Amino acid sequence: MTASMRTEPFPASSRAADERASALLAHFEAAGYSRASPAILQPSEPFLDLSGEEIRRRMYLTTDAAGRELCLRPDLTIPVARDYLASPAAGAPASFCYLGPVFRYRGEASPEFLQAGIESFGRRDIAAADAEMLALAIEATAHYGLPEPEVRMGDVGLFAALIAAIDLPSAWKRRLIKDFNRAESLEHDLDQLVIEAAAHPEYQGVLAALAGADRKGAHALVTDLLSIAGITTVGGRSVAEIAERFLDQAALGASPRLPHETRSLIRRFLAISGEPDEAAAALRALASDAGIDLEAALDLFESRTGFLAARGIDVSRIRFSTGYGRGLDYYTGFVFDLHDPAGRCDRELVAGGRYDDMLTRLGSPTPIPAVGFAVWIERLATLGDAP
Repeated sequence: MTASMRTEPFPASSRAADERASALLAHFEAAGYSRASPAILQPSEPFLDLSGEEIRRRMYLTTDAAGRELCLRPDLTIPVARDYLASPAAGAPASFCYLGPVFRYRGEASPEFLQAGIESFGRRDIAAADAEMLALAIEATAHYGLPEPEVRMGDVGLFAALIAAIDLPSAWKRRLIKDFNRAESLEHDLDQLVIEAAAHPEYQGVLAALAGADRKGAHALVTDLLSIAGITTVGGRSVAEIAERFLDQAALGASPRLPHETRSLIRRFLAISGEPDEAAAALRALASDAGIDLEAALDLFESRTGFLAARGIDVSRIRFSTGYGRGLDYYTGFVFDLHDPAGRCDRELVAGGRYDDMLTRLGSPTPIPAVGFAVWIERLATLGDAP
């Protein structure tokens, strides 16, 4: 059962451009997902905050008469989530599907392209909701003639559980989890991660003075100094977020390298891959050997695998890796992409996962579970047109 939300008729021009995409959207609606059509023009801050400043170079930006920075939506997940939070359905279980243009700089490729997808908010049956997302994603590729895509899967929640169970300063925990989603190679970070301010020796005295100081008082001091300097935001980050990052740098400076045994444990964790049942067994063995508690995260992982099998998905064909992430720091659990097993397209066809922190960061007063995926219509259409 879904809650109501503002929707608009799907543009006739887009229906004409890709009838199969319209049929796919109708399939999602038949599965119980209400059609959503967020505004094309969006505030830029949520995208910069949630996706990182690096997305700015691929966004199409403008400024309104009041000086607020706006953008043509670069994806539809954040706009659908914002509309949900602004609706009477906010906080209640609600499920949405969408199809419409998004806008990103892509070099010589057209900056405007169609994106379809699903977003599910508020469901507490986490494992079942995750399995439903992957099943519907596979149905999307089947709609374009690819019934058995290559499935690559990860679980950010397992890495977060590992880091939570290790005895490390909180600044290290935050940094490692952040880099799991953002760094090109976490393996490189395990050897090379040092405070970012190392390239700015003029900061070292301040950082050394802050290291070990009362965090609340130090945070207030740094925030006041930034405010006095007239700094309000940098790269989409608020003054409070900048202060948090600066204090993390001070804490990292007090212990600039991970202990050897911690690096070894994380490397062993990241080396685990294979089909889900084999991976779960290897992770339980690792937890037992290291004397750490990963029980809750592994129970959820195994429950999800059971729901996937119950939906008829051959879990033995899933390529699971503990080191797999989606490249965006708002993902918190199950993540996946679907690929063409024949290699005709070297990019993902469908991608998504669980992002339980996003709605809180968008202003929800209470956490709301969220999971979804996006479909690259142009890539699937190309495969569908192939002989």
